[in-house]
Amino acid sequence: MAGLPGSGKSTVAEQLARALGIPVVSVDPLESSILRAGIDADQPTGLAAYLVAETIADAVLRSGQGVIVDAVNAVAPARDQWVLLGERLGVEVRFVETVCSDLGLHRRRLEERRRDLLHIAEPTWHAVEQSLDEYAPWSGLAEARPRLTLDTVAPVPQLVEQALDFLRS
Repeated sequence: MAGLPGSGKSTVAEQLARALGIPVVSVDPLESSILRAGIDADQPTGLAAYLVAETIADAVLRSGQGVIVDAVNAVAPARDQWVLLGERLGVEVRFVETVCSDLGLHRRRLEERRRDLLHIAEPTWHAVEQSLDEYAPWSGLAEARPRLTLDTVAPVPQLVEQALDFLRS
């Protein structure tokens, strides 16, 4: 999964996981746990969370299951991390990217979102707007991999069905 905070990727990921009977590895709770363990917030806790997610995904894939990784994946090195994991293990990697074309809806979702992540503050709309500028075009190893972009203004069941069709094709 890839997409800005509040774009709907966790909602889609959870429903996809339920439909496919596979786990979701989400980066944000991992980062919250890293901070809860006492690692200083000035450290690269986001990078650490991506590496922990990769380790967990590796173990799940080695057990013969599929896995959904729920992360912003805003830059080529983050996206390529998953491609390289797939190559190491001989599994296909597909990306589902979420966008919300209605900025007002995206903002409302973000402002109304309540997660139980005690050590991570919810991003502000201003932070997401800045992230939009930093969200890199698809390039690197991930550029050549299958990718579905979902506009999350559509109803969640429709989005999940589109994603299932893409993943099963």
